[in-house]
Amino acid sequence: MPESTSTLRFWLINTLGWALFCVVSLAMTGAFGGGSSSGSTLISVGLGVLLYAISGSVRALALRRHWWRLDLGALVLRLALAVLLGAALAQLLLTAVLQPALALGWVDFAGRSGDFRPVARLLYWLNTVLMLGLWTALWAGLHGVRSARQAELARLRAEAERSALERDALRARLNPHFMFNALNNLRALILEDPERARQMVTDLSRTLRHALEHARSEEAVLADELAVVRDYLAVEAVHYEQRLQVRFDVGADAAQARLPVMALQLLVENAIKHGIAVCPGGGEVRISAQCRDGLLRLQVDNPLGVAAAGNATATAGHGVGLAYLRSQLGRGGCFHLQPADSRMQAVLEIPQCARP
Repeated sequence: MPESTSTLRFWLINTLGWALFCVVSLAMTGAFGGGSSSGSTLISVGLGVLLYAISGSVRALALRRHWWRLDLGALVLRLALAVLLGAALAQLLLTAVLQPALALGWVDFAGRSGDFRPVARLLYWLNTVLMLGLWTALWAGLHGVRSARQAELARLRAEAERSALERDALRARLNPHFMFNALNNLRALILEDPERARQMVTDLSRTLRHALEHARSEEAVLADELAVVRDYLAVEAVHYEQRLQVRFDVGADAAQARLPVMALQLLVENAIKHGIAVCPGGGEVRISAQCRDGLLRLQVDNPLGVAAAGNATATAGHGVGLAYLRSQLGRGGCFHLQPADSRMQAVLEIPQCARP
């Protein structure tokens, strides 16, 4: 909510609140105070006007000095001091007007004299502290709740923006690396095998078109992601040749399942980078996907190189791409990366119901 709107709403509520105080005070004085009089009317209306101005001033002071950025104890202490001093100021100003008015005969208490003894003044002040304190606690509590809600919304927006930046940075990091290899291989094929070069250009263009079309998407259908991965693997096959073998096992019920954009491609890239690329003889990348009981289970496994098998950090799964993938799973999703025999298995499970 804009600050101007919040301020306008406060002054409207503040006006209605203290106007109601004046009405109730006049009614109670007439019913239980021996009848209304000009003096009691001056006290009720004057005190209401003074508390209206003082409560607005306390709020303005708290906002200007950023009291809500302090810890709870410091905030309560400042508000309490403001209430005590504000109530004292209201009583001093009211007395400064009331006593001369009584002395000059401008107002009276219907034949009764005003009580200005120290004990009576203390009671008046305590009553004013009570009214001003309750009102201050009310708007301070509402303001605190609204500030907490705005802070939470700001935090969520910041996390969403950070996630988008991480995704864009990841794409910017991966695409040049992929393009570098692809263009080098394409240059070699142009003279050696023009037909394969043309097919590689087709596969590469489809991969890049997908990256452009889904640059701001959060989710994609598995069937679309599989098509992109096939094009990507076709380009990579030119680089690795017979060292890269791929086997798909995708259930028909999983084709329309939804998953984070680039999730499958990240797993396949990880399998090639940490599996095929480090194995002298290459190997087979297996991609399987099944959807049962509202849960998509996606598995990509690759041969585990000798160096990676003895290196704990190589199997930890804390790379930028996989860290990004974990952050995109949302509620209920999970990701596991662990070695099994001589292969590395990456398992992604994504609920298809109640996605965030």
